[in-house]
Amino acid sequence: MIRALHRWPGLLALALVTILALSGAALSVFPAAERLAAPQAETGLTVAALADRIQTVYPGVEQIRRSPSGRITAYWFDQGAPGAAVIDPATGEGVASADPNQAERWLTNLHRSLFLGDGGRIAMAAGAAAMLILSLSGATLVARRAGGWRHWFARLRGPLAGRLHVEIARIAVVGLVLSSTTALWMTASTFDLLPDGGAIPAMPTEVSGATGFALERMATLQQTPVAELRELSFPYPGDATDVFTLKTDRGTGYLDQGDGALLAWAGLTGWERVSETVYMLHTGQGAATLGLVLGVMALGVPAMGATGVLIWLAGRRGRPRIRGNQPAGRAETILLVGSEGGSSWGFAATLHAALTQAGQRVHVGPMSGFAPERYTNAQRIILLAATYGDGAAPASAKGFLDRLNATDRAPNVPLAVLGFGDRSFPAYCAFAKSVATAAEAKGWPELLALDTIDRQSPQDFARWGRALGDALGIELELSHRPVQPQTTTLTLVSRRDYGAEVQAPTAILRFALPHASLWQRLRGAGFARFHAGDLIGILPEGGAVPRLYSLASGRRDGFIEIVVKKHPGGLCSGQLTALEPGDTVSAFLRPNPGFRPGRCRAPLILIGAGTGIGPLAGFARGNTRGRPIHLFFGMRHPDSDFFYGEEFPGWQDEGRVTRLVTAVSRGARPHYVQDALRGEAAQVADLICNGARVMVCGGREMAAGVADALAELLVPTGLTPAVLKAEGRYVEDVY
Repeated sequence: MIRALHRWPGLLALALVTILALSGAALSVFPAAERLAAPQAETGLTVAALADRIQTVYPGVEQIRRSPSGRITAYWFDQGAPGAAVIDPATGEGVASADPNQAERWLTNLHRSLFLGDGGRIAMAAGAAAMLILSLSGATLVARRAGGWRHWFARLRGPLAGRLHVEIARIAVVGLVLSSTTALWMTASTFDLLPDGGAIPAMPTEVSGATGFALERMATLQQTPVAELRELSFPYPGDATDVFTLKTDRGTGYLDQGDGALLAWAGLTGWERVSETVYMLHTGQGAATLGLVLGVMALGVPAMGATGVLIWLAGRRGRPRIRGNQPAGRAETILLVGSEGGSSWGFAATLHAALTQAGQRVHVGPMSGFAPERYTNAQRIILLAATYGDGAAPASAKGFLDRLNATDRAPNVPLAVLGFGDRSFPAYCAFAKSVATAAEAKGWPELLALDTIDRQSPQDFARWGRALGDALGIELELSHRPVQPQTTTLTLVSRRDYGAEVQAPTAILRFALPHASLWQRLRGAGFARFHAGDLIGILPEGGAVPRLYSLASGRRDGFIEIVVKKHPGGLCSGQLTALEPGDTVSAFLRPNPGFRPGRCRAPLILIGAGTGIGPLAGFARGNTRGRPIHLFFGMRHPDSDFFYGEEFPGWQDEGRVTRLVTAVSRGARPHYVQDALRGEAAQVADLICNGARVMVCGGREMAAGVADALAELLVPTGLTPAVLKAEGRYVEDVY
């Protein structure tokens, strides 16, 4: 519901909200410019002294105004001709034209009404309402994605467009809520939908009847500093019954022109003060710095609009459309999805269709939107949970465990948890297992025991579906056909072969960089934007599940490179290692933002063995700024599988690699990469204590050995691999 409330106003009112934001950002500059350009009154200057100076220069002065920026303007008649000027309060003389800025006037009319009168004002008010809805719903979604309001600035992952959208929203949302709320208030006031609330003193009926009392002798003007002045209107010449009208920050009063006496006074009401504060907050008049800040925040609107459209388009491509999705409050079955790459949503769509066909009312939503109080008619809750990295929650399940742990008791309806993962990874379905454990601790009734799906297996899913059907007392056949990502054809341009001597044939395969259109570059689609450490997916001929390989190159390198070892009976690795230059494969890109070196200057400790050297070599190749890199590489034998052995000397000479330490496991004295770490224990511990980031890539057994070695050598420092992971200074890409 909240996601829809955020999406549709944004898409439907995008142009209107963008005009509103850009014109508002432009207008925010004028109060600051006026403040800088206008001569300011000296401290302690009174209205009496200022009025006397101006009247001396312009005897026919009729009115003196002071704007919130401090600019003072005088209006007069001279021999029947009107005049006006910006005044230097030190002399009372005009120093600049009082004519309004034409650019500001044009922008103001655009911002308020699109040059369409009252109809335009209503349209822009609708735009402000849309911005308010977008801001509030967006803030809720940001908190949900971050795992709660307390984690508002938590580190993000995922596609670039999504991260930019959220990062901008985190900063701009306060300003946008303020701007849109004050805009709606001012529109309501314009159409008299709010009470006036102003207090104007009654015009005095008894005056002295005299004229010509000196301005500098009027006590009220002597006691009023210029900093509080808003307006001073002079009596009509020759009319002894007319009076001075003084408006200040405190109220409005009338002064007798014959003796300077204060005839009547009315202070500002609370309502007037609120209205003036709203005006100040919206326009920046009187608060130029705040206006500029709000203007900068408003510039985030077009950026969020563009990234929002990209997110919407990516969602339409990557997430299947679920027809007939029921509101959470009406559904009998609540189906919540925790997905990182989007594949679990496809399984959810298949399950939703099957349950709906069986007569069930089903609601599908993200696990991050878990809200038991909304499930008023639910008879069961089913969770489809993938795992990110080393057991973390996937993107659409952020905050689920926090919400579950914060509840007094679990929902009183049975639960089924189905995990999705790859058995070749050490943290297979770890997040789903954590969810099941937390649910059991809360006493959540069980509909089905925890089950898992390996490598998106349709057969596993169908088996689980039959068990679910038995539990529900219905016949349930789940026939799932995974939607494969859109692929790009890659052409092999070169290969280097290793490992034949140790019966581990391996090849470094380099593919030509495919052409990317301007639209693809803007969206980051295809291979228009990628980094070393990202993943390339290849669906082998005759296979149903794509295989993922870590990239050893980035877009700037001008090619796509992977390191592939041929596994006995391996369908994909066999086909890849059989490629010859000129052959092609179909592939897709999957970003892996959690395994990147980052942009800081802290040293990097790169640890890899075998084909795990691929992304690490990519990091080294791209290290043109000379960041300290200490690389530990484990191989079987330097004569057979020293991958990138030809490049490392040059990278060291160029400062891209500070130090290379190798470990050979098939030599006279077997030595593994974890042994190499122990041999450099003092230096490694010192680097980590000084902020180094550790990145590990390779087999899970190697990664486990590395973790044990680091735990040992870090004992004197008080640090542990777990602490480093929590700080984001220890990341793994293992298989």
